[in-house]
Amino acid sequence: MRLFLLTTLTMIAFAANSILNRLAVDSGAIDPASFAIVRVLSGAVVLVALVLMRGRRVPLRTPRRLIVAGSLALYMIGFSWGYLTLEAGLGALFLFGVVQLSIFAMAAIGGTPPLPRQLAGAAVAFAGLTWVLWPTGPVVVDYKGLFLMLLAGIGWAVYTLEGRRETDALAGTAANFCVALPLVAVAALAMPVATVITAQGLFLAVVSGAVTSGMGYALWYGLVPKYTPSLVAIIQLAVPVIALIAGIIMLGEQASLRLVLGAALVLGGIAFAVGRKRATGGKRATSA
Repeated sequence: MRLFLLTTLTMIAFAANSILNRLAVDSGAIDPASFAIVRVLSGAVVLVALVLMRGRRVPLRTPRRLIVAGSLALYMIGFSWGYLTLEAGLGALFLFGVVQLSIFAMAAIGGTPPLPRQLAGAAVAFAGLTWVLWPTGPVVVDYKGLFLMLLAGIGWAVYTLEGRRETDALAGTAANFCVALPLVAVAALAMPVATVITAQGLFLAVVSGAVTSGMGYALWYGLVPKYTPSLVAIIQLAVPVIALIAGIIMLGEQASLRLVLGAALVLGGIAFAVGRKRATGGKRATSA
């Protein structure tokens, strides 16, 4: 039950990132480049402070740190700028599809391929997600946006599975944010920056970085080793559904039968995939 509650809290934090991004960027309160920089900066500051308060050090120079932080930066950059040219639902669908396939592939290479039950659950969940997120009108595909989402999905998949190597989830996440900050800042130089950034935009970016990203990612790194790699991928399919429900509650968006039935498919598929985790031994990969 504790694992379930912590996992649910983490997925809510991930979904909140989507809501905060929409509230800040779509409203014009802040541009995507500034939002990404403030998000990573505020996350780094809060996480480093928490690590130091606990009397620990931030492991900036550990092996593979640049790879892990680089994958985080790749996700942040691709996610922030991919939505500029992609319809939100299509972008999320492509992003989570790439994450699924990337994690499944890396898990198989690492010696822990997904079980048939997990593949079936993932197929049902992703079908439900497709039903919910697929645009109702004409589909206009921007290939630059798709490429950015492809990079974001691969980056997040690598970042997620690398969490299995972290011995200290909080300190490792703090180090990742610190090393990712200059990478995101350099990438942001190539993007247009708003001439006016509002206090609301800055506040939303700080909340996204310090709370739902920083603390959420640290919590996620503590949970990832408790699941097989394939289940880590499947569980995350709940995030877009939670974000849609939050949009109805917080942004006054309209609910529909399509959303209800699609969400039921997503959650049912996840439950089916996770249901026999312990019965199958719950084996964990030592690397991915």
